Amino acid sequence: MKNYTITVNGNVYDVTVEENGAGAPATAPVAAPRAAAPAAPAAAPKAAAGAGSIQVKAGAAGKVFQVPTSVGQKVEAGDTVIIIEAMKMEIPVVAPPEAGTIASIDVAVGDAVESGAVLATLN
Repeated sequence: MKNYTITVNGNVYDVTVEENGAGAPATAPVAAPRAAAPAAPAAAPKAAAGAGSIQVKAGAAGKVFQVPTSVGQKVEAGDTVIIIEAMKMEIPVVAPPEAGTIASIDVAVGDAVESGAVLATLN
C-alpha cells in the first residue's frame, strides 16, 4: 500500500492506494477530506533579468496557443505578441499603443492563463 496526499480545489485529502497484482482492478478507499493548510501566496511568474516596464496582458482567460514573438524582437503598436485559445477561438494579444522591444515572455505554449495575466513585457 502507498499513501499519498492530494489537493483538489484547495481541499487536502490523504489517500491510501493498494496494489492488487497484475490484471486485478485496483481499489482505493474513499478519501476523507482533512483540514487544509493555509494557502501560500501564489508565486509571481519569473521575469527575465531585463523585464520591461510595459506589460502585455491577456484580455480573456484561455490557453496559450502560439508565441509568434521572441525576446529582443521589436514590435509596433497593435502587433500580435501572443495568441491565446478560448472556446476554440484564437485570440491575438497585441502590443499596447507604445512600440517597443520584447523584454520578457512570461508564458509558454500550453499554459493556462487568466484574464488580466501578464503574458509579456516590453521596453
